[in-house]
Amino acid sequence: MLGECLPIAERPKGFVPIGIFFFFGSLMASYAAITLLFPGTFLDRAWKLNPHAHVQLLSKGLIMVLPFAALAIALLLAGVGWFKRRYWGWLIGVCLIAANLLGDLANLVLGNSLKGAAGVLIAGLLLLYMARPGMRNYIRN
Repeated sequence: MLGECLPIAERPKGFVPIGIFFFFGSLMASYAAITLLFPGTFLDRAWKLNPHAHVQLLSKGLIMVLPFAALAIALLLAGVGWFKRRYWGWLIGVCLIAANLLGDLANLVLGNSLKGAAGVLIAGLLLLYMARPGMRNYIRN
């Protein structure tokens, strides 16, 4: 039966890594919000991985804290709902990955070919995996 949940033993292999990914994303979005709210602290060191983005975000002012805080909350909710095997957790996760895919498509169209193509590939494969019947059946309604 389609709506029947699978036993724990039949949990899809990617279930736990995807849930961890949501929590890690929440942590990173929180980090970005905090470092944009309080710039110039020792926490800014991690921005050395992407200094161009840091400069761009800081130039926009404190208003950029809000989207990162909202993203952190959305990813946290997705992670909690995901591990509770709730449909709403799955739906939030799918919507976040789909939004990321759209952003990667925009990067691709705007000329950032390597970053855009890699992002489209990864997000697309992740969405396909999350939408598989085995994964969907594992999530409770």
